[in-house]
Amino acid sequence: MNRTRRTGGSSGRVRAHKAGRQTPRARSTTRPQEFTLPVTLTEPLPAVATFAELELPARLLTALGAEGVTVPFPIQAATLPNALAGRDVLGRGRTGSGKTLAFGLAVLARLDGQRAQPRQPLALVLVPTRELAQQVTDALAPYARALRVRLATVVGGMAIGRQATALRNGAEVVVATPGRLKDLIERGDCRLDQVAVTVLDEADQMADMGFMPQVTALLDQVAPGGQRLLFSATLDRNIDLLVRRYLHDPVVHSVDPSAGAVSTMEHHLLHVQDADKHTTATEIAARDGRVIMFLDTKHAADKLAKHLLSVGVRASALHGGKSQPQRNKTLARFKDGEVTVLVATNVAARGIHVDDLDLVVNVDPPGDHKDYLHRGGRTARAGESGTVVTLVLPHQRRAMDRLMADAGITPSSARVRPGEAELQRITGARTPSGVPVTLTPPAAEQSERTGAPGRSRRGRGGAGRGGNGRAAGHSGGGRTTGRGESGRSSGRSRRSTPRNTP
Repeated sequence: MNRTRRTGGSSGRVRAHKAGRQTPRARSTTRPQEFTLPVTLTEPLPAVATFAELELPARLLTALGAEGVTVPFPIQAATLPNALAGRDVLGRGRTGSGKTLAFGLAVLARLDGQRAQPRQPLALVLVPTRELAQQVTDALAPYARALRVRLATVVGGMAIGRQATALRNGAEVVVATPGRLKDLIERGDCRLDQVAVTVLDEADQMADMGFMPQVTALLDQVAPGGQRLLFSATLDRNIDLLVRRYLHDPVVHSVDPSAGAVSTMEHHLLHVQDADKHTTATEIAARDGRVIMFLDTKHAADKLAKHLLSVGVRASALHGGKSQPQRNKTLARFKDGEVTVLVATNVAARGIHVDDLDLVVNVDPPGDHKDYLHRGGRTARAGESGTVVTLVLPHQRRAMDRLMADAGITPSSARVRPGEAELQRITGARTPSGVPVTLTPPAAEQSERTGAPGRSRRGRGGAGRGGNGRAAGHSGGGRTTGRGESGRSSGRSRRSTPRNTP
């Protein structure tokens, strides 16, 4: 069967794209938006209880044991048997449910013993953001290394020449954002006609971000007949096009159908007065432990981070206005504990995994329920507990009530003021020390300020070991996040035992 058939024509593509661009009010009046899931014609293989039951290469099973990964998450247990058998898979699960290994182990196992020709990868993983691409690469690196499978990470914001070199040297698996992959194909540095396995991760956001035309153009370059694995936190109408056009008789599996709250996550709406919001956010940031705080704009994130530093809170901003090396270094510092507060825009809402992060704060409420779910998905990952707090001003109350209903969440609500016991109970808020702190700018940022040679904005500053320190020396085609800092001021000890990280 030719999977590149065009179902619904161009008008169908326009309708599908517009469905992902509705206003928050339109979303709330039309929910649920989910399309009718395809009927699986061929009976799926049953789920497994352990990785040992799967037909995985021995070296891969050894690597899983070395990483402390022994029991599969539900989405892995259900989809891996079918993915390993070559079936198409349509998987739905919230962030942190284990999707990365669900598709990653299947891809690596299917490529065991194969060698890609220069510029001709054998598997493609498409993701919406640079941070998610890096996380996928980091999560798969120890398993790829065990099988001698070469990974290349292809994202914007980094030197394209290094990524082109990685592809020319040969890489079995390419983890890519659509725009940069398109650029490399147009340069003649990559072709997709040998790709046998294609993964679409966080497909809903790729549609929401307007990547659908690029995604379909790339998928049309993949030889028909290959395996397709599509994973998404939500399966609404803008994913329908991809499913109908590119998946054949898929095995459908859903974890946490609402993509909403899980039993280990608490949700709180904290109603504050306009005059109290800034101080409330400051006291929450001064808590003992790490926190991600989301704001709407880059300017607001920079402003809050600067304020927090001035009152003694080790904060750093993360947003699209930073160069990729700066973003990588900021994330490394946050993971290591040198930075305790990450002040971010939605750029951090996908693709960031940090162990032991138990609080996410929406200083500015998100625009819709999808943004809420993906912001909140930074905590309570892999079965851990976590809390999501949203500061709600009086004029935002009705909109937040609608948003929470759309997300399928029943939150706790409280009226709070700075210094109150209830605020401290929910968030651990406390008064900051008031003693200003200074963080040394990342090397890439310093070089931009001083004009140091060889350290351009898109150059190599900040490059180093993989985000989990396990992929050094592996062909990564633009991998840059690293430990960098040694976590000297972390208030928590790093987990010593590896675990199943989504």
